[in-house]
Amino acid sequence: MSVEIRKYDVVIVGAGLAGCAAARECQMAGLKTVVLTKVHPLRSHSGAAQGGINAALNEADTTSHEFDTVKGSDYLGDQDAIELMCQKAPETIRWLEKMGAVFSRNEDGSIAQRPFGGQSQPRACFAKDRTGLICLQTIYEQAHRAGVEFLDEWYVGDLVYDNATSKVNGVVACNLRDTQFAIFNAKVVMFATGGYGRTYKINSNAHANTGDGLSIVARHGLPLEDMEFVQFHPSGLAGSGVLMSEAARGEGGHLLNSNGERFMSKYAPEKMELASRDVVSRGIEREIMEGRGVGEKKDAVYLDVRHLGEEKIMERLPELRDLALAFLGQDMAKEPIMIRATAHYSMGGIPTDINCHVKKNPTETVTGFYAAGECACVSVHGANRLGANSVLEAVLFGRHAGENIVKDIEAIAMVDVDESSADKFMKEVDWVIATNGSERVPALRAYLQETMTENAGVFRDEARLAKQKEIIKEIRKRYQNIRIDDSSRLFNTDMQEAIELGHMIDYAAFIVEGALARKESRGAQYREDYQSRDDANFLYHTYATMDGEGNISLDKGAVSIGKFQPEARTY
Repeated sequence: MSVEIRKYDVVIVGAGLAGCAAARECQMAGLKTVVLTKVHPLRSHSGAAQGGINAALNEADTTSHEFDTVKGSDYLGDQDAIELMCQKAPETIRWLEKMGAVFSRNEDGSIAQRPFGGQSQPRACFAKDRTGLICLQTIYEQAHRAGVEFLDEWYVGDLVYDNATSKVNGVVACNLRDTQFAIFNAKVVMFATGGYGRTYKINSNAHANTGDGLSIVARHGLPLEDMEFVQFHPSGLAGSGVLMSEAARGEGGHLLNSNGERFMSKYAPEKMELASRDVVSRGIEREIMEGRGVGEKKDAVYLDVRHLGEEKIMERLPELRDLALAFLGQDMAKEPIMIRATAHYSMGGIPTDINCHVKKNPTETVTGFYAAGECACVSVHGANRLGANSVLEAVLFGRHAGENIVKDIEAIAMVDVDESSADKFMKEVDWVIATNGSERVPALRAYLQETMTENAGVFRDEARLAKQKEIIKEIRKRYQNIRIDDSSRLFNTDMQEAIELGHMIDYAAFIVEGALARKESRGAQYREDYQSRDDANFLYHTYATMDGEGNISLDKGAVSIGKFQPEARTY
C-alpha cells in the first residue's frame, strides 16, 4: 500500500485549548501548520471545562496565586513553572478578551471572579458555567482565521522518532473515514492530546480521552512523569460521573450527608467545601464508606445550592442545572442533587521543561518535540491541581509552546522520511481488523475501568495496587486474543476503540507502578498504609519508562523549589 507523505513546518496533535493556541502562534509567524484531531476541534474536551480560569487580576502581585498553587500541589509542583504561569495569567486573560472571549462581568464592567477550592481569594474568571467552551470557540476561530489547517477525524497512531539522534520528524495517522494512512513529515511536532481519565469507571472525561498520546510516547522508550497522580473531582453526578463544576461550591453550595450535616467541617474546618479537590474528594468518599451516603444505593452525597435562589442559579449555573435535570431528573433550584467523586484530571504526563520541550530523561530534551495541556507534565500541578488552573495552563502553555516553536524552528533541520515510517502503525491496524480471537473489547475495557477504580482510585494500599498490577498483566495478555465485528475500513469505530484500549492498558500500568513505589500520601495519591507525606524520601518527580514487554522502570527527577519551602498542608 502506498503511503502519502505530507510536509509541514509544524504538526500539532490535538485541537483543544493548548493545540489551538499553539497553532495560532505558529501560523501567525508564517509557519505551515496543521492540526490533527480525532474529533472536530469544538468537540475537544477543553470545551467541557465549566467553572473558570485563574488570574490575579485585582491583586498587588501574583505571590498569593503562586503560593496557593504550590500548596495545592502538596509541594511537588515545580516553582519556576508555577511562577511563570501565575505571572503571565493576567496577560493571558487580556489576550483571550482581545480575541473576543466574553467573560461574565461585575456591575462596574470589570471581569467577575469567583472563589475556587484551595485559593486564598476569588480569582477564577468565568463565562457563566461555560468557560472552557467560550475560550475554545474564541481561540479556534482565530486560529482558523489565521489559516491553520485543521484535519478532524484523523487518528494519530505513531511518532516518527529517530532514537539515534533523539529527533522527532513527524507522525503517522490514518483518516478515520476510510483508514487511508499518511505520514505528516515536519520539522516540529507538538502533542496536545489531553488526559486519560477514561481508565476509570466513573469519570468526567470525554470518550476521546483515552491517553493515546502518552502511550505513543512511552512505546518509543521515552519517559512519562508523575503518572500516579490522578485527580478525582469532588462533584460528579451520581452514577455517570458527569462533571458538576466547582463553580457550584464556589458560588456557595453546601455538601450534605444522609444526616443533613455539612460534613466537610470534619475534614477541612476552615475552607469547608472550598478545600482543595483531593481533600474534598476523600471527605465525600469517606462519608459514603462509613454509611452516611444518600440515594437508593447510599453511594452519593448531596450538593445543595437551593439557598442561592433560582435567579442566581440561572445567572451563574444554568448549564449545571440542565445537566442535573438531564442525567438525574433533579432540579438543583428546588432540591439537593446527588454527587460523588469522579476521575477528572491527570497531573502526570509527558515530561517537558518550562518551555514545553519534551524530555527524554530528567535533564535532556528531544529535538523537535513539544507538549502542552493536560497530556504534558511541566509540572505546575504537582500532586494535586487547583480548580481553574487547568484552563489557564492549557491556554498559557499552549501559546507559550507556539512562541517557543517559532523561536526554535530555524535551528531545527527538516529530516525527510520514507514510507517505512508508517509500517508499525499500519501493522497494528491490520492486526486489529484481522485478528479473530475470543475476547471482546468492551468487556475488557470495562474490566480495566472497574478494577482501576477499585484498586487504584481515591484510596490505595499495597495489597490493592499489587493486585491491580497483576490484573493489568492479565488484561494485556487477553488483549492479544481480541476480535472485533467490523472488518471494513470505513468509519471503523470498532477498530479505533480496540487500538485505544491498547493505549489505556499501557498507561494504566504506569499509574499503578508509580503509586506502588510512592510509599506516602501526597495530594491525589492517598495510601491508607502510608498516610503521611514523606519529604525526606519522596520529594521527587517519578520518571517511568516501558520496555517492549510492558515492564516499567522508574527513575527520579528533582523538584524545583523556589521561595516556598515545604510545610504542613492544612485547610
